[in-house]
Amino acid sequence: MSAQSSSKQHLMQLKPLSFAISLAMLALTQAAQAQQANTAETSDGKLNEVVVSANKRIEKLEHVPMAISVLGDATLQRNNVREIADVINLSPALSITYGSTPANNGINMRGIGTTSIGIGVEADVAVIIDDIPMGMQVKAFQDLTDISRIEILKGPQSTLFGKSAIAGAVNIITKPISGPLAGSASTLYTSDGEWRFGLSYGGEVSEKFGFRVSASDNRYAGNVNNLTDGSKVNGSGGKTFMAKLSWHPTDNIDVDFSPRYNSTVTSCCVLALTSLTPAQGGLLSNIAQLPASTLLNGIRIGPDNVDVRNDAMTGQTSTSRGAGLKFTYSFADGSSLTSISSVDRYYANDSRDQDFVDVPTLLYYPLANGKPAGVNSGYTQYGTFDVKSQTQELRYTSNDKNSLRYVVGYWYGKNSIERHFIRGYNGIALTTPIQYFTDTYNVNSAVFGQATWDFAKNFSLLAGLRYNRETSGYRFSVGAPPPGAFVQTDYFSSLDNTENSTTGKLSLQHQVNNNLMVYVMGSTGYKGLAYDLTSGLNAATAAQQPVKSETAKTFEIGLKGNFFDNRLTLNVAAFNSRFSDYQQNSGGYLPGTTTYVTRLNSVGGVQTRGVEMDVSALVTRDLMLNGSIAYTDATITEFPNAPCYNVAGSPNGGFNAECQLKSVQYGGQNVQDLAGARMPNAPKIKANIGGQYDLRFSNLPFDAFITGSVRYQSDVITNLNQDPTLAVSAISVTNIGFGIRDKMNKYKLSFFVNNLFDRHYANTGFTGVGSWSSKAPNPVLTVTNTTWTPARDAFRYFGVRLDAKF
Repeated sequence: MSAQSSSKQHLMQLKPLSFAISLAMLALTQAAQAQQANTAETSDGKLNEVVVSANKRIEKLEHVPMAISVLGDATLQRNNVREIADVINLSPALSITYGSTPANNGINMRGIGTTSIGIGVEADVAVIIDDIPMGMQVKAFQDLTDISRIEILKGPQSTLFGKSAIAGAVNIITKPISGPLAGSASTLYTSDGEWRFGLSYGGEVSEKFGFRVSASDNRYAGNVNNLTDGSKVNGSGGKTFMAKLSWHPTDNIDVDFSPRYNSTVTSCCVLALTSLTPAQGGLLSNIAQLPASTLLNGIRIGPDNVDVRNDAMTGQTSTSRGAGLKFTYSFADGSSLTSISSVDRYYANDSRDQDFVDVPTLLYYPLANGKPAGVNSGYTQYGTFDVKSQTQELRYTSNDKNSLRYVVGYWYGKNSIERHFIRGYNGIALTTPIQYFTDTYNVNSAVFGQATWDFAKNFSLLAGLRYNRETSGYRFSVGAPPPGAFVQTDYFSSLDNTENSTTGKLSLQHQVNNNLMVYVMGSTGYKGLAYDLTSGLNAATAAQQPVKSETAKTFEIGLKGNFFDNRLTLNVAAFNSRFSDYQQNSGGYLPGTTTYVTRLNSVGGVQTRGVEMDVSALVTRDLMLNGSIAYTDATITEFPNAPCYNVAGSPNGGFNAECQLKSVQYGGQNVQDLAGARMPNAPKIKANIGGQYDLRFSNLPFDAFITGSVRYQSDVITNLNQDPTLAVSAISVTNIGFGIRDKMNKYKLSFFVNNLFDRHYANTGFTGVGSWSSKAPNPVLTVTNTTWTPARDAFRYFGVRLDAKF
C-alpha cells in the first residue's frame, strides 16, 4: 500500500466524533504560550488594534483595502513558530512546494508559486524582513527569530514590493527597540528529540541610543532512521544571531543598523519506501549484484515506514550574513524621508544520495562497454550556491493629517547567483554524469508611488504605479564530472537582456459605518525574464532563452469589520487572478535511471479564484479564538504542450491515456493538453482554528491556561503533469496544550501534545526510489515502488517549554 493511500485511510478514519472533539478543543493549543497571555491580543475586555505596514506606512489593518492576514507575536508564540513552514501551517492562503533538496522548496500564495531547480527563475512570492527582500527564496526556510508580526499580503504586490511579489508577499517585522533594558529567554524540548533555546536583550540606553540583540539555537535530528549509521534524518537545525543598533543624533534623525547571521543544516527530502511490488526478486537498475533483499535489509517497508539506508547526505548546509542600514529624517509636518540599504551573502552546499542505498553501486554499474565500472563509490549529486544581494530604497512618506496621503520612492537592487553542480561519475551512463558552472544576475531600477485620497465623506480612492527596468543574463559552462579535471564541452550564455515593465493598483473603499469597511480592488503584477539553468540545458533550449516574463491581473472585493464593541473582527475577501506566460518547472525521472530532471515551461495561462475569511473573537474575558479558512480554485487555463507522465503497462506507449505520442505539432514530443487541470500544491480548502482559555486563581501565586488548534488541508497533486501517484491526501491535525504562569508574567511553564490523533501524513508524494526489475539482464517484470517524506509532525509527540523575562 502506498503512503498516499495509507494517509487517505487514516483521514477516512477521522470519525465525526473525533472531529467534533477536535473542534471542541478550541480552548487548547498547539504549543506553549510565550511571554504574554491573552493580554498581548486583548486589553480592557476588547481586541487590541492590529497595525500593518503593507502600504509602506503604519496603518490600522481595517483601513487597508486589500486582503491581509496578520500573525501577531502572541499567535506566533502560542503555536511555537520556528520557521516559515510553521507560518504556512497557520495561513490558509499559503502552501509549500517541496523539492528534491531544500533549495528547491517554494512558497505558493493562493495556489500560485514557482519551484525551480535552476537558479534562473525567481519566486512568485516575495519574502521581506524589515523592508529587505530575500535574494533567493530558499533563505526564507531559515529560522525566524525575535519576530513581532508577520503580514501575509495576498495577490500581486508588484507596485510596492517589486517583481518578485507577483503572487503575493510575506512581510516579516522583527521586534523593535523600546522601553528600558530587559531580556527574555525561552527553551523547548520534545519527546522526539527536538530542542530549542532563544535569548533576547535590549532597550533604550539613553535618549540617543538603544539596542536589541537576539540569538537562537535549535536542533531536530529528524523522524527517519538511517540504518546505515544509526542516525536520524529528515530534520533541521540552526543558529541565528541578530542585532539592532539605534542612534538618534538629533530630534528628527534616526539611524538604525541591523546585522544578521544564520547557519542552518537540513537533512530533509529523504524518501522512505512504503511499498515494493513484487516484494521479492527486485534488482536495482536491473543489476544482478544489487538485489533488494540485500540493499533494503532491515527496512520495514510499509505505509508508515521510517527506515532508509543512505551512505551520502541528502540535504543542505548554509550560512547567511547580511546587514541593513536605515536613515530616517522626520519633517516638522509629520512626513519622513527614508533610506534603506542592505547587503547579503548566502552560501550553501547541497547533496543528494541518488541511488538511495548504502552500498558502492558504482562497483557494478556498467561502463559503455558493458563491463562493471569497479568504482568503490555510490551514486551522488552535490554542488554549491553562492548568492550575493544588495539593495537600496529611498522613499518619501507624507503625513497622515490630510485627505491625500502618499508614498513615492526609488528602488535599486542587484542580485547574482553562482551555481556549481556535479552529478554521477564520468563514463558511467546510469549516473547521467554531468558537471556545470553557471551564474545568473539581474539588476533592477524602479520608481514607484501610491496615494490614498479621501475624496468624499467615507469614500477613499487608492492608486499606485511602478515603473521597473531590469537587465539580466546568464553564463553556463558544462562538462563531465570527476574523476579528472573539469573540461568544458559546451558553453551557453545570454547577457544583458533588458525589459521595462509597468504595474499598478487601483481600489475604492467605503466606510459603511464606524465598524465596517468594504472595498473593491484591482492590480497587476510582473516577474522578469527567466532562464532554464539546469542539467537539461542544451543548444535547442538555450536558443529559446530567455523565457518570457510573467504577468498577472487580479480583481478583489472584500470587507473588514469590528463588531460587539471590538470583541469580534471579521475580514472577508473574494478574488480572481489570471497569470499569463506563467513560468513553471515540471519533470520526471529519466527512463531507466534514478535521476529526476525538470525543464522550464512558459505556461500559456493559469488562474486562481476563491474566497478567504479571517476571524478573531474574544468570546469571554478569558476565552480568545482565532480562525481562518480559504477556498481556492487554482487551475491551468492554457498549456497545450504539457509533459505526460508514465503509467506502468499503459497501452498508450507507457504513458497516461491523455498523452499525445510524438506530436507532430510539437516537434515529435509526447504532450498532453492540461487546460482546466489543477495547479500543483494548491489545496482547494485550507482552514485553521485555535485559541486559548485562561484560568485565573485568586488564592494561588500563579494562573493557568489551556490552549489548542485544529488545521485542515484538502488533497493536492504535487506535479504539474497531474500524475495521480504524486498526490498527497487530505490532512487534519489537532494540537493541544496547557501551562501555568506567575501573576507578573515573568515565568511560564507549558506542556503540549502535537498531532493528538497521530494522523500520519506526507509532505510530498513520489513514485519511488530507483529503477527496480525482477531479472537481469533482461527484465521480465518491472518492480514498482512508492515512497513518502514524513512531515515534521507526521507522528504524535509531546513537549515542554519554559519562558522567562528578566
